[in-house]
Amino acid sequence: MAYSLSTALAIYFVVWWIVLFLTLPFGVRSQHEDGEGAPGTDPGAPIMARMGWKLLWTTVISAVLFGIGMWAYQQGYLNIERLSKLMGLPF
Repeated sequence: MAYSLSTALAIYFVVWWIVLFLTLPFGVRSQHEDGEGAPGTDPGAPIMARMGWKLLWTTVISAVLFGIGMWAYQQGYLNIERLSKLMGLPF
């Protein structure tokens, strides 16, 4: 089965955003946990978010997941008939 480049990019974009939200909480320390904080700031505000590393990890993890998904799709593991049967839905 063929898929277009725009479809593949859209799927990668969705996977990338999901993985980004999954990676955001890792390694974050709040001002309250660290005992430091500027007066007038929220104690739950992060000290150092390290967004560059999170964006890099998000891109790498998303590429791996996308590659596995595309491989499974090309092998026939991810098709509408098979998935609807697994969920018990008539196709």
